[in-house]
Amino acid sequence: MADKTLECKDCGSTFTFTEAEQDFYREKGFENEPQRCPDCRRAKKLARNSSASRGDREMFPATCAECGQETMVPFKPNPDKPVYCKDCYQSRK
Repeated sequence: MADKTLECKDCGSTFTFTEAEQDFYREKGFENEPQRCPDCRRAKKLARNSSASRGDREMFPATCAECGQETMVPFKPNPDKPVYCKDCYQSRK
């Protein structure tokens, strides 16, 4: 198997998909070749991980339907449905 030259779908630059990388992909069971160059893959992963922290998520105040404690939830509470604090929610699971 030889090295392959691929084109990044994000930035359009060419990058080499080495024989070792191809072996790694095959061992992991990946069926598709990479579509992004290493720099774009790194940038996409960084963006995905930073948004996963949920630090920029809008939070809304609510009162727990079970214990009455004030809490913050990541959705606008509906007055027709109960909202629980973290501890009460965990105990209901």
